[in-house]
Amino acid sequence: MAAKRSGAESKGSGRRGASPLQSGQEPRSEPPLSLERIVATAVDLLDAEGVDGLKMRRLADRLGSGAMSLYWHVGNKEEVFDLALDSVLEYRGPPDIVESRDWRGEIVHMLEDWRASMLRHPWSASLLPRRALGPNILIRLELLSKTLSGAGVTDADLNVAIWSLWNYVIGATITRANFDLSDDDRAAAQQRLTGLSQHYPTIERSRLLLDNDWDGAFRKGLDFLLDGLAPRQ
Repeated sequence: MAAKRSGAESKGSGRRGASPLQSGQEPRSEPPLSLERIVATAVDLLDAEGVDGLKMRRLADRLGSGAMSLYWHVGNKEEVFDLALDSVLEYRGPPDIVESRDWRGEIVHMLEDWRASMLRHPWSASLLPRRALGPNILIRLELLSKTLSGAGVTDADLNVAIWSLWNYVIGATITRANFDLSDDDRAAAQQRLTGLSQHYPTIERSRLLLDNDWDGAFRKGLDFLLDGLAPRQ
């Protein structure tokens, strides 16, 4: 009997030990853990669950690893925030790599790209002012400063120009990301405003609450700012 059991166990062991290729199953394994995978997965988690959703344990679960394994690559969660934020702010420049004399066009491209990057990852706009500035945002600021300086903005005015544009882009992005009313909600709000037109005649006349041309408003507001920054002739 013992021999039979041993033989059965041996046969069973042979079946259990069959390779995935012999059994027709694909081998299942996670890619090696790396800093790049950690950052990319952190961005996905932030996109799905926001800043409050980024926990080291949850990040490790998505990566299919143990939480302690992450610390071979990053020091702590704060470093993950910094790396994820900087990764979504990379700027590759306009498609034509040609020396341009159109300083306004260059700045518009930079800032529209910056806003679009943050709208793809809405958590980034609120996180940026609270984090250390990483290489990608510093590259953006350096390029912006260089372009403004080349256009004739003096050193005395350069910082004011940079922070004015920063405030505009961050503010416009946060507003767009959070001001998400349906067409019906906007129409109802405008109707209430019409009933109060004696108190708010100007914004009722301009139909402010029905205006949802966010991209157009951003571009036109940016033109207003750049008009003010243009060197005096």
